[in-house]
Amino acid sequence: MSDTDEPLVSVVVATDRGGPFLAEALHSAVGQTYGRIEIVVVDDGASDPETIAAIVAREPRVRLVRQRNTGVSVARNAGVALTSGDLLVFLDDDDRWHPDRIRRQVDALLSNPDAVLSYCGMRSIDAHGSELVAADQFQVADAHEVLQRRTGIILPNIMIRRSAFVRVGGFHPAFRRAQDLDLVLKAALEGDFVFVPDTLVDYRTHSGNNTSRHRELVRSIDHVIRLHRWNALEKGRLDIVADHDISLRANARFTAWSSARAARRLAKSGHVLAALGELLWSVRAAPTAPFEWVRHRLPRWRTDTRQRR
Repeated sequence: MSDTDEPLVSVVVATDRGGPFLAEALHSAVGQTYGRIEIVVVDDGASDPETIAAIVAREPRVRLVRQRNTGVSVARNAGVALTSGDLLVFLDDDDRWHPDRIRRQVDALLSNPDAVLSYCGMRSIDAHGSELVAADQFQVADAHEVLQRRTGIILPNIMIRRSAFVRVGGFHPAFRRAQDLDLVLKAALEGDFVFVPDTLVDYRTHSGNNTSRHRELVRSIDHVIRLHRWNALEKGRLDIVADHDISLRANARFTAWSSARAARRLAKSGHVLAALGELLWSVRAAPTAPFEWVRHRLPRWRTDTRQRR
């Protein structure tokens, strides 16, 4: 297959801040070994557009558009509308890619024409680029495992066919957080997902990104899952309702874990009352979380005990 026969990949970057990592993010996209790429940055009403323009100007292959602030979902949809690739990828302004990321995921979709989405291994890094959590994604067996959120399939590590993106309506404009979860849950009912078993995306966690706002995040995840659960119930898909129930229990565990992590950080810095407040919030937000955590861990404890014997 010649370069001109390969599918065009559209890369959409939506940002309202630029930030200290945007240049590295764009450089990782421009430096892909796959040649058929178009890249558009949507400045979603940033307070310092000149800085974003200066960063983008360093990369001649990147196109910049500016709009009033409408939220990340609308900005990403606008970016998609300005591109024409058959395959879509979304780059956050603080993440970075392995040079073969696009090539590997394109090949996966070309080899699996029935798949609507591919995803790859993704690790978490800190502000300095050091690894925090190694990649642990795996191939899902079917849509049920996607709906149950058995493995990490989120916006930074997916590539989706434009046709599927359009069929599901793109990003819901009302969602400013967990909009990628909504997209993945909708896409799961459209066709297969195929996994590329290599760590190709660095997902950066730092004080300035949305993942650090754990209270807003867990509420948004809960809201999105409950909407999909209600839709499945209306359609009589009790099997899918059960999947969403599993996902809700996982979010309860995440609520407890993220709150405990925040409480430890606050306690270490001497903010004991704030740390207690975090734990109280967790109990109110997810009162069943401790029981869910025990139930989730119990099979592992039993397995570890048998192995030691």
